[in-house]
Amino acid sequence: MNIPFLSFHKMNADVKAETLASFEHFFDKAWYVLGDQVKQFENEYANFNQTNHCVGVANGLDALIIALKTLNIGKGDEVIVPSNTYIASWLAVSYVGATPIAVEPKMDTYNINPELIEASVTSRTKAIMPVHLYGQCCEMDSIMTIAKKHGIAVVEDNAQSQGATYNGKLAGSFGDINGTSFYPGKNLGAYGDAGAITTNNDALAQRAMVIRNYGSQKKYYNDEQGINSRLDEVQAGFLSIKLKNLAKWNANRNHIAAKYMELLAGTTDLVLPTIANGATSVFHLFVIRTSKRDALQQYLQQQGIGTLIHYPVPPHLQKAYSELNGKPGDYPIAEEIANTCLSLPMFPGMTDEEITYVSSHIQQFLHG
Repeated sequence: MNIPFLSFHKMNADVKAETLASFEHFFDKAWYVLGDQVKQFENEYANFNQTNHCVGVANGLDALIIALKTLNIGKGDEVIVPSNTYIASWLAVSYVGATPIAVEPKMDTYNINPELIEASVTSRTKAIMPVHLYGQCCEMDSIMTIAKKHGIAVVEDNAQSQGATYNGKLAGSFGDINGTSFYPGKNLGAYGDAGAITTNNDALAQRAMVIRNYGSQKKYYNDEQGINSRLDEVQAGFLSIKLKNLAKWNANRNHIAAKYMELLAGTTDLVLPTIANGATSVFHLFVIRTSKRDALQQYLQQQGIGTLIHYPVPPHLQKAYSELNGKPGDYPIAEEIANTCLSLPMFPGMTDEEITYVSSHIQQFLHG
């Protein structure tokens, strides 16, 4: 049996007819940038995410950069970020000229540890950027309390957790202004790059719309030095269709995760995902940990099972951040996760037979 790490076949089949009709509508209308389909999706996603505003942009990294720009965060400022995250979270901070200040995650949930945040707050701290990693919402109540206490902003990175909640409130709806990604592999993915900003703040939403469009509200009249980062009209149409299916696909991911948890329970030298009290996950990824990670990955590949490592090198050890002089041991929890984590196949349409096949081979390998 061959099981890829990710397959789009079931999701594409669910939306194929509507997607082709949407493209035909887009093609015939011949309006390509910031048209009715972008406005429609922005309204639909804001309603879905229970926020007042959604601003469509070109990708998730731009969403975070623009969000930080709307808060006037720049040179000399600090933004608290997780030590365990995809590098895009750090890059957004760097691109506006600020400095990322890393805080370790909880070992069980892999999300930033709220109990460690306050020790990193300084007079230069302007924001906290919690990343809802692997599909699980961070413990946002504690994070928001810290931010309020110190008068700093919260910018959520919700690229992996569209639909996840904490105490009943959706990821991407807590912060002052937040970014998400619709990269094709996300739970809500476009057929190319795309992203969005969510906020309840009217002024921040308006400024984000200006920044994404060259700093302009009126063509050829520029209020500030903006960038070109606009959600494509055709992708907005596709995303509107996919958004209607997201709850079903997320439920399917939770079924797959529950099956993995059932079949892999009690397996030697294997750590399964943990969900924090009050949090839910939409299982963008199903991440296990084992001291035999590299050998297990190679073995599974031999059995026709695709896996990935999210992520093999923490940001502080990346060459891109050599100026921060990070060294092994600086963030031991992030490094331990990087050295032991493995993401198993996880995609809507995965069958119980496939889940059983993956699980049985993991058990065979680890039980020797």
